[in-house]
Amino acid sequence: MKDKKDRPANLIKLRARPKLNSPIMLAAWPGVSNVAPITASYLKNKMAFKELAEIDAAYFFDPIGVLAKNNVVEAPQFPMSRFYYCKNPGSNDLILFIGDDQPATNNYQMAHCVLDLAFRFKASRVYTFAAALTRIHHTEPSRVWGVASSPDLIPELKQHDLLRNGNLQIAGLNGTLLGIARERGIEGICLVSEVPSYTSRIDNPMAALAIIQVLTEMIGINVDLGELTQQASDTKERLKEVTARAMEEYIDYFTAPIWESGEEDEEDEDEEDEEED
Repeated sequence: MKDKKDRPANLIKLRARPKLNSPIMLAAWPGVSNVAPITASYLKNKMAFKELAEIDAAYFFDPIGVLAKNNVVEAPQFPMSRFYYCKNPGSNDLILFIGDDQPATNNYQMAHCVLDLAFRFKASRVYTFAAALTRIHHTEPSRVWGVASSPDLIPELKQHDLLRNGNLQIAGLNGTLLGIARERGIEGICLVSEVPSYTSRIDNPMAALAIIQVLTEMIGINVDLGELTQQASDTKERLKEVTARAMEEYIDYFTAPIWESGEEDEEDEDEEDEEED
């Protein structure tokens, strides 16, 4: 493991100094079907999260451009990497990290930086979220699997029916963070939800809903899922319409109408009669 001296000490800018009760950290970056940020953003919007800290984005990202207002440019803009906290009376408090983007380099250092704050507030566990491309149809419910940073957590995964046979590769920081959590001796679990392989570039609230339903049971929180349930239903309907149109276009492209075939046959017969005359 790289020593903490390998990264600047002032990368995290604290906005608050709350006293947190053995907090659980939830962390999310964009990935397949945006399942992780949909999950994290929904929790942030539905619970009483407050701003906690921010990572100095200039260390990890190049500017994404500048905005000009009334012919005057503003300061360069960077993807945001922010922490939030939420008190959870009677149970573990929560720390939520949302990264707007994954850095092109220094992913390892970014993950360490996130875990630095987890250690600062004595977080007891970290959760990440991801998507797995499978042959599931978009009308089927997404199954959720779990991977852990330690074999000691396998019984808990089994209790929530999250075990899956075989290997599973989790790309990007949603997976890397868990591996570094193992290096640094903090419990970590990644909840992985199925998404149809043909919808990898489409936001998938169905998969996010499946993850939140499992997560709320695991960490003991109550979240109103009404809005996300409606988003999932609307997305299913849109996918149904899109796939129906695609199938119609496929059939039209590869199938000649019967009447056209008949007209061609009649034309061939007329040409033969003319030749006989």
